Amino acid sequence: MRTVTLSLVIITGLAMAGCGQTTASRSVSGAGIGAASGAVLGAIGGNAGLGAAVGAGAGLLGGYLYDQQQKGNIDF
Repeated sequence: MRTVTLSLVIITGLAMAGCGQTTASRSVSGAGIGAASGAVLGAIGGNAGLGAAVGAGAGLLGGYLYDQQQKGNIDF
């Protein structure tokens, strides 16, 4: 069950990573998606608050990096 939940969270996060057109909107949407995903995974592990905090940070960074890559400022 955990594997299925984790897979769905990751797929959903990746599918929605491109939400927004500006750096701020992409970063905030990434943080929101990360927080929700982290809360779900944290609840499974026993600490939803910590999972949400870690997920929000990872989502914020992911959204920002995605935006910069789309603008051609960084190349992966």
